[in-house]
Amino acid sequence: MKKISVILCALAATLPMSAQIYKDHTASPHERAVSIVKEMTLPEKVSLMKHESAAVPRLGIKQYNWWNEALHGVARAGLATVFPQPIGMAATFDDRMVYDVFTATSDEARAKNQVAKQNGPLQIYQGLTFWTPNVNIYRDPRWGRGHETYGEDPYLTSRMGTSVVRGLQGDSYEGGRYSGSDSPKYHKLHACAKHFAVHSGPEWNRHSYNAENISLRDLYETYLPAFKALVEDADVKEVMCAYNRYEGEPCCGSNRLLNGILRDEWGYKGIVLSDCWAINDFYEPGRHGTEPDAAHAVATAVRTGTDLECGQTYGNLVEAVEKGLISEETIDRSVIRLMEARYELGEMDDDSLVEWTKIPYSVVGSAEHGKLAEKVARESIVLLKNDGILPLRKGIKVGLVGPNANDSIMQWGNYNGFPTSTSTLYSALRDKLPEGNLVFVDGIDHTADISVQSHFANTCASNGKPGFDAYYWNRWIDSNDINLKENPEVTYSQTTPINLTTSGAIVWAPGVNLGGFSGLFKTTFTAPATEEIAFSMQTQGYMTLRIDGKCVFRGGNMKSKRAYVLKAEKGRSYDIEVTFNATEGDCASLNFDFGSQKPLDLASVTEQLKDCDVVIFAGGLSPMLEGEEMQVAVKGFRGGDREIIELPESQQRVLDALAKAGKRVVYVNYSGSAVALTDEAVPAEAVLQAWYPGQAGGEAVADVLLGEYNPGGKLPLTFYKSTSDLPDFEDYNMTNRTYRYFKGEPLYAFGHGLSYTTFDYGKGSVKKRGDNYELTVPVKNTGDMAGDEVVQVYIANPADAEGPKMQLRDFRRITLKPGESADVKFSLTPEQFNWYNPSTGDMQPLKGDCRILYGSSSDMKNLKTVNCRRK
Repeated sequence: MKKISVILCALAATLPMSAQIYKDHTASPHERAVSIVKEMTLPEKVSLMKHESAAVPRLGIKQYNWWNEALHGVARAGLATVFPQPIGMAATFDDRMVYDVFTATSDEARAKNQVAKQNGPLQIYQGLTFWTPNVNIYRDPRWGRGHETYGEDPYLTSRMGTSVVRGLQGDSYEGGRYSGSDSPKYHKLHACAKHFAVHSGPEWNRHSYNAENISLRDLYETYLPAFKALVEDADVKEVMCAYNRYEGEPCCGSNRLLNGILRDEWGYKGIVLSDCWAINDFYEPGRHGTEPDAAHAVATAVRTGTDLECGQTYGNLVEAVEKGLISEETIDRSVIRLMEARYELGEMDDDSLVEWTKIPYSVVGSAEHGKLAEKVARESIVLLKNDGILPLRKGIKVGLVGPNANDSIMQWGNYNGFPTSTSTLYSALRDKLPEGNLVFVDGIDHTADISVQSHFANTCASNGKPGFDAYYWNRWIDSNDINLKENPEVTYSQTTPINLTTSGAIVWAPGVNLGGFSGLFKTTFTAPATEEIAFSMQTQGYMTLRIDGKCVFRGGNMKSKRAYVLKAEKGRSYDIEVTFNATEGDCASLNFDFGSQKPLDLASVTEQLKDCDVVIFAGGLSPMLEGEEMQVAVKGFRGGDREIIELPESQQRVLDALAKAGKRVVYVNYSGSAVALTDEAVPAEAVLQAWYPGQAGGEAVADVLLGEYNPGGKLPLTFYKSTSDLPDFEDYNMTNRTYRYFKGEPLYAFGHGLSYTTFDYGKGSVKKRGDNYELTVPVKNTGDMAGDEVVQVYIANPADAEGPKMQLRDFRRITLKPGESADVKFSLTPEQFNWYNPSTGDMQPLKGDCRILYGSSSDMKNLKTVNCRRK
């Protein structure tokens, strides 16, 4: 009997793992994933492969939504700290601070997730898997989404992106995973490197565009390094494939990208997910058209390694298996990865086991995080030009004008959260300057010689007073069906222009839910004159505008200043209806107004500013103009991309009028891209680049203008003089692009940034220590004000005539007091000497003669050189 028992035990040891292992929280995430997938039916497996993953109650699998955003703070989920846009963070050249930003962001994400779980099943933007960072290379300043990235340089992007991933996923700053018996069992969050790969516009044709004829040099030297760093160095848990094709194959069905490079070359083990509805592009008419139908499309995507779809097309995988287009074993591979990730996050286990669930909700939008947002905004500001006017003298009278002077929404960028408050440049200067020392002139537009004056006073609600009748239903109703016969659950009068948001968990009206509601606003407008009336709206959610019962505009998640123009007749009354659907969890907003388009009166502007000693012009662009696949009916913009990089002519006219009036001007440029801020276009004594600076942007810019903070930001991308300097936007070849390959003279070089003090660079020295080169750079603050300097180190290969002029390979931001010196030390590893090797077709440490360049920017006038030789 004993012998039989021993035999049975030995046989049991050779059997497959018990299906019940998935219930054992002490087992590894992979073991648990393999175990639970064995218990699933094919339809259950497929239901887990869409971003809106269904619950499987019999196995204890909860509903989960994989789609969450945290580009610069938790996004689209109500209250959150809003940090500067990533391009601004890149300008800090402070990757440690970026790590702090995303540690704060992951704290807020975990706290918000915990509250969301207590309130019901998780909706979109309430989960633990965040689709950030965007580490595409900003190869061309016309790309509308470039401000979501960390600039044009692969090394800077790699450093910044690595900090983002480590902050989100809960790694220690020292760079490794937690280790040891006291390490957290679960990951804090999962980050996602996107959009893989060779992706940076154009936005208008991204669903059909084919990035082709790209050299191996450009692929491995420019487009892949940041992704490789995030996979190999930061252990990023997700990678999102891009919309466009690469060499004829959709990126989400590219065997070369997803298998050959990502998994085989780099050894990536995590999840690959599609950009949203990108799988539809495989077969829908007018798009890529590489597959005949949905079943073939999903089979190709999963076979080549796209595990998770943002969209709904993967439901066709059951049909694809039945038709023999893909095996169920291949689907198992993807579902195991998905379930392993959920176990890694503790999402499948009791909260008592997951240490991250203890983070209190008080961290969300906290004062501490607000201070960090202000610190980042300050460090991001780049002083491009200063003829001595800055910092402003105390006691002078200051004029403030420009489209971005008092625009809080512009400062939030895109993919944003909603802060408790936002400081604009106007509000900050109003608070900081003595009463009577600030003159603010409103009414300047970004792109037009007109301003819009509200006609809200000419509306009439059912009570006979100006305003709208507002009706709400705490459920989603199709906008075509919303009418007064629906018995609204909430009715009230809207007596001010519609400017509503659920930010901070504040309901729109008593009795209205935070999310999932529908609304109807009705009024009658009587035109005071025969003129064009502009309707503007900004939404988080979906809206429809009807005039006299006719639908004239429909859109969602948009920012537009003139979405529709009505040719009104004097004395005629118009019935106006706005319907709204809050479809994005507990995050909803609607800003709606309409009014007369009044021509810009330059004489009036200069007259109002005549007594000012200095005029600050807050100009530039807006996320309403540059962004993702946008519908913007403005000259010079297409699909969110820019067609030209020059400053809009309407702003140039105001600046010219100020110059003719003899005004001294300080120009503050808010944009997510490089603008051709030449002296001819911008006749100003000083120029500041402020990016989209987040909730504390006004305070930060005001502090720089008034000398309360010494700017130290540096440009993470080249500023060109003219659109004519740029190659064809659709050409992905790197020739004549970015500081590494540009043949002309830039307006402002990559790495450029001035200070209110001066820094002197001494003679650097290099010592060989093992495989590394130890570089020491003496730097001294020779001015009379404390300040920050970013010491930049570049490598050049004089033997490579086809390669880049130089490549950034290290940097450090330092702070020095007046007269203080520092020896800034760098240890350059073999990997930092990586250079494209045409004989092997990849990046390898260069051999032979080389040059180490160091200084304050990529401009050769600001660099010193140390020769080196590598064996």
